[in-house]
Amino acid sequence: MEQPGSHEAAATADGVNRRSLLVGVGGLLAAGGATSLLASPAAADPAARPERDGRVEALLGKMTLEEKLGQLQLVGTEDAARAALATGQLGGVFSVVGATKLNALQHIAVEQTRLRIPLIFGLDVIHGYTTNFPIPLAQGASFDPGVAATDATVAAKEARRSGIHWTYAPMMDVTHEPRWGRIAEGYGEDPYLASRMAVAKVRGYQGEDYSSPDRLAACAKHFVAYGGAEGGRDYNTVDVSPQRLHNLYLPPFKASVEAGVATVMASFNTISGVPAHGNGYVLHDVLKGAYGFRGFVVSDYTGIEELILHGLAGDGADAAAAALPAGVDMEMVSTNYVRYGRQLLAERRITRDQIDDAVRRILLVKFELGLFERPYVDESGEVKAPSAAALAASRQAAGRCMVLLKNDGPVLPLAKSVRSVAVVGPLGAATYDLNGTWPGLGTGAFTTPPVTVVDGIKAAAPGATVTFTAGCTVDGTDTSGFAAAQQAARAADVTVVVVGETAAMSGEAAARSSIDLPGVQQQLVAAIKETGKPFVVVLVNGRPLTIPYLHDNATAVLEAWAPGVQGGHAIADVLFGVVNPGGKLPVSFPRAVGQVPIYYNHENTGRPADPANKYTSKYLDLESGPLYEFGHGLSYTTFRVDGLRLSATRMPARGGRIQVSAQVTNTGGRTGDEVVQLYLRDPVASIVQPVRRLRGFERVTLAAGASKTVSFTLTPEDVGFYDNAAKFRVEPGEIEVYVGTSSAATLTARFTVT
Repeated sequence: MEQPGSHEAAATADGVNRRSLLVGVGGLLAAGGATSLLASPAAADPAARPERDGRVEALLGKMTLEEKLGQLQLVGTEDAARAALATGQLGGVFSVVGATKLNALQHIAVEQTRLRIPLIFGLDVIHGYTTNFPIPLAQGASFDPGVAATDATVAAKEARRSGIHWTYAPMMDVTHEPRWGRIAEGYGEDPYLASRMAVAKVRGYQGEDYSSPDRLAACAKHFVAYGGAEGGRDYNTVDVSPQRLHNLYLPPFKASVEAGVATVMASFNTISGVPAHGNGYVLHDVLKGAYGFRGFVVSDYTGIEELILHGLAGDGADAAAAALPAGVDMEMVSTNYVRYGRQLLAERRITRDQIDDAVRRILLVKFELGLFERPYVDESGEVKAPSAAALAASRQAAGRCMVLLKNDGPVLPLAKSVRSVAVVGPLGAATYDLNGTWPGLGTGAFTTPPVTVVDGIKAAAPGATVTFTAGCTVDGTDTSGFAAAQQAARAADVTVVVVGETAAMSGEAAARSSIDLPGVQQQLVAAIKETGKPFVVVLVNGRPLTIPYLHDNATAVLEAWAPGVQGGHAIADVLFGVVNPGGKLPVSFPRAVGQVPIYYNHENTGRPADPANKYTSKYLDLESGPLYEFGHGLSYTTFRVDGLRLSATRMPARGGRIQVSAQVTNTGGRTGDEVVQLYLRDPVASIVQPVRRLRGFERVTLAAGASKTVSFTLTPEDVGFYDNAAKFRVEPGEIEVYVGTSSAATLTARFTVT
C-alpha cells in the first residue's frame, strides 16, 4: 500500500508554492512543502497520542491473534453472533433488539469466552429509538441545535435502557443533491449548519460520560464525501478536489472529532478514484493523523467486501489488506479480517501494530462505555412505549422544524372557530409515512403509529366538522377519486391538502430521477383549486421537491417534512397558529430537476448569471436561482433586521476577533421566531471562494414589537479556507459581511484581514 510522500508542485504566478494531491492505491498522496493539515507529526506519532487506558494494554497483552481478529468482527444476526462466539471471535452485534436477546448474547461473551470481553451492541438510532422525532433534514430546518440534542438525548435513554450501546448516527454528509435519498438523513447543503447540528447530536447521545446508563456511543458517518455521489445515485462515485473535500465535506467530521465522537463509519463511495474503505489518506492521514481521532472506524455494511467490486481488490484477502492499513478497524458483516488476518500477517501485507491499534481502539470504546463493569442491561427497564415527556418533546421539535414556504392570503393561520375542514390528499391519514426514513427500530417503535394529520386537526378544532378524502394514492395514476375530493372541498370552509412522498421514497437506496410530486398529486391540487374554495398545501417529504405549481397556485404552502410520531398534532399546531412557524430551509429548493445541483454557496464564475446577457451562466428556458433559497422561511408575523455594526474594521490574521451585531425587531402583531443569519464572502483569494458562506445563526423568539440585539464573534477560522494542498490559509484582504433572514440577505458591511 502506498503511503503519503512528497511531490513538489510548480510555483503559481503569485509565487506561492502549492502541493498537489495525487491518487494512489492506498489513498491520495500528499506532497511536501509548506506546513499543511497533513503535516501533523504530533498527531501522527503514536508516542504523542494520549496514554491509553492501562486496562486496555493489559488485556491486549493477553490476547491471541485469533482473539484480536475476533474483536474486529461485527455481525448483524443472532445466529451469526452465536456462531462467532463459539470460536471466541466476535467484537460486536448490530440490528438485534430486545433486552432479553442482547443479554443472552452478552452472557455467552462474558461467561463462556476465555477473556470475557463484552460485546458492543449497535443499532441505527437515527431520529429516535421508540419515540420518533422529525427526520434529520427537518431538524436542520429548525436552525436550532437544541432540537438535535433533544432528539439524541431521548433516543439515547430509550436505547441504552433497552440494551443498545452504540448508534450509527449522526449522519453529517453535506450534499448538493436532492435526488439522493439520503439527503433526508443529513442536515442539508451547508457545512457550518451541518457541523453545529452534528456536534449537538453527538453531545446529546454521549453526554459528558457515555458510560452512563442513559447515553450511547455515537458514530460520525459517512466518512467521507458520500453526499457528492454522482447523479444522486446511492453508493455512486465521488470525484472531488482536495479543497472541496476539506472545505465542504470534512468540516462536520472535524467538529465531531473535536466534540469527542466515539466512532466513525467509512462511506461506500470512492473519493477521487479510491474507495473510502481503502483510502489511507482520509482515514489514516486526516482522521487519525491530523484530527487525532482516538476512537475506532467501523466499515459500512459489507463495505470491505465491496472493495472487490469497486476494482481495488481482487479477492477478500486483498480487500482486508487494503482496508486495515487504510484505517478501518471493525468489519461489518463480511469476514475478511477474521478469515485472512493470519495469512496476511504471515505475508507481511499487514502488521501486528496495525492489528493491535485496531483492537486497542475498539477495547477503549468498550471500556469507556462501562461494559466491563456493567455488561448487562436490566430487562425490566426496557423502553417499549414512548413516555408522555418524550411525546411532548417530539411534538415540540416537529413544530420547530416546519418551514412556511408561502403564505399570501388570509387562510393561515386557521381560526379555531372554523366550522368545517376538509383534509384531502393521500398523506392526510398516513401513519408510518410521517416517520420518514429510518424510523426508530427499537422495541415498541412499530406499535406506536404517528398521529395522522386528520386526527391532529380534529383535536385542534373539536367544534369543527373534519372530513378526510384521499383523492388519489401517493404514486398512482388513478384520478377517479378527484370528484369526491372536490365535493369535500366545496362542502368545507377550508381544505388542507396533504401531499408528498412515502417514507420509502427517501433514505438509503431511494434515489429519484424526478423530484416532482409523485403520481397525480399535483393534478389533485389543481382539482381542489378549481373549486374556488380556500385551501392550503402541507408537504410531507424527505427531500426538496420541485413545486413551482404549488408556489404559483396555492395560497399557502407548509413544509412539514417527515415530522415523526406526533406529526399530526405538530402540523395542526402550526396550521392553527398555536405554533408560529420559524423554521428555515437547510437546502435550496430547485425550480426544476435540470437545475441540480443548485446551492447557495456556489462560486461566482467569470460570467455570473445575467438575464440581459445570453453568454452568462444560466439556462435558456428557466429563471436563474432556486425557487426557495437556503435559509428561506416565513412566519405569521414580520421581522426587520437592521443596525448592522462591526466592532472593528480590521482583523489580524493571527488571533484577531471581530464582533458583528445587528438588531432584529418583530414588526408584526404576534409573537414569533426569526433566525438571524450571518454570511461571509472573500471576493479575492488564491482559491476562488463561494459567493457566500454561512458562519453564524441564532434563532430568537420575540413578542410583537420587541427587539433584540444579536451578536456573532468572527475569528480567522471563519475567514480562512483549505487550499489544494490541504493547507488552511488565512489571507489578507477584504471580507464582506451579510446579515439577514436567508442566504439572500442584503444588509452588508466590510472588514479587512491584515
